[in-house]
Amino acid sequence: MPELVFISLFVIIFGIFYLHYSTRNKERLALIEKGADASIFFSAKAAQKRSTVPLWKVLILNLAVLLMGIGAGIFIGSILEAYTLIEDGVAYAGSIFLMAGIGLFVGFTLSKKLVEKE
Repeated sequence: MPELVFISLFVIIFGIFYLHYSTRNKERLALIEKGADASIFFSAKAAQKRSTVPLWKVLILNLAVLLMGIGAGIFIGSILEAYTLIEDGVAYAGSIFLMAGIGLFVGFTLSKKLVEKE
């Protein structure tokens, strides 16, 4: 039974992407046939400035901050387990997810500043 759920989920996701891209392609072909300019397919913001920061730098930055957040979460979880009456599963899971979320937010903010800087 779980296989059926995963197969149906895959089929639904594939169908959504297929409909999106086929409809977009048909709309673009119709506009080209009518003589529309190809520049309408690109956003004005993307045409003005493309990011000069390589993608690998952004990925490494976000991954580093995420892993530091997970490490800090494990450390905080062990402190909570040792010095409070909080159960160990709750202390570890809660602190890991909290710090990983904070790490992702900090990584996003730093990546945004890096892109704006260059």
